[in-house]
Amino acid sequence: MVLNVPFGDMKVRYESLKKEIDGAVQRVLNSGYFILGPELEAFEKSFAEYLGVNHVVGCASGTEAIYLALAAMGVGPGDEVLVVAHTAVPTISAISMTGAEPAFVDIDPLTYVMDVSKVEEKITAKTKVIIPVHLYGQMVNMDELMELAAKHKLPVMEDVAQATGATYKGKMAGSIGEFGAFSFYPSKNLGAFGDGGAVSTNLKEAYQKLVMLRNYGQSKRYYHDSIGINSRLDEMQAAILAAQLPSVPAWNKRRREIADRYSSGLADLVIVPQEDSNSVHVYHLYVIQSNDRDGLQKYLAEKGVGTLIHYPVPAHLQKAYAYRGYKVGDLPVTELATKRILSLPMFPELTDEQVDYVIQEVRNFHLKNPGAQLVEGASKHVFPAANPVH
Repeated sequence: MVLNVPFGDMKVRYESLKKEIDGAVQRVLNSGYFILGPELEAFEKSFAEYLGVNHVVGCASGTEAIYLALAAMGVGPGDEVLVVAHTAVPTISAISMTGAEPAFVDIDPLTYVMDVSKVEEKITAKTKVIIPVHLYGQMVNMDELMELAAKHKLPVMEDVAQATGATYKGKMAGSIGEFGAFSFYPSKNLGAFGDGGAVSTNLKEAYQKLVMLRNYGQSKRYYHDSIGINSRLDEMQAAILAAQLPSVPAWNKRRREIADRYSSGLADLVIVPQEDSNSVHVYHLYVIQSNDRDGLQKYLAEKGVGTLIHYPVPAHLQKAYAYRGYKVGDLPVTELATKRILSLPMFPELTDEQVDYVIQEVRNFHLKNPGAQLVEGASKHVFPAANPVH
């Protein structure tokens, strides 16, 4: 029997909080206040408390959150920003929006995030900022990165688009660097019902600058102290996000339970996600490696299982960034991963029956196609101590 397992399902999320979300929407409609109002102020305060930071500034998207943070640091033409190529291209787009250039660092083969041991060799006189991308829900090794950044007097801006609620040694993603940039795209661990984003910081002066930059650079209405943009998180999305925020810990716990179930059923055949013992991974995505990724994806589609590839072409090999002069072989770990990775269905409302069906079909494919198995690789890609499910 074919069981339909979608890659994601926002409708079930809405249905799980229908009363709260409907109430939030109606409250905004009744208020007649839609931009830069009390809903945004309340959400920014609640989200700052959740993260354990002093300030949060809501904005229009995760891309613009990164841009605003970079702009607040004065990043511009002639500057370089260190970042990984294994990320959603919007991370890189935000750098380009400032006029600066991305300089790419390879990834750790176990966790898929920035390999901190390869950062220092990339630092030049042009380097202005380091952006660690907490990809798939797992954080970069922040102790080593912050130590290195301090040594070179470079600020750190965390890209937390896929890691809301993740922690490193007990500290929330977005609370360690000078800035954190969040995306509230609907499928995120905390998602709006449209686009949205936010910047977190503990720096008062930077916070005041961000508030101006997101609203045309205004210090007060019609008085423009700097060149800014229109990037505001509207009242409706702020209210919807606030209604969902209390559920994020439970949703992340369920994501970890699903991930544990997947890994228990698949680790003998494919490379499953590995969790740094210093981190709590929140599994925005559950990504495996297969030696026949394309064949597996086609097979799963025939069995009713939705999958995606995050991401098939790394940023340094994208046509848009060809002018930077990178070539195949420059980031070997990244390039190998992009040929093997496949994201399986992952959202909190997945049932155990659906997860077990996906496991069985992934197993069926690899047992029928032994050449696709990565058993030897899987056995080598293990940390000495993985975190328990939280």
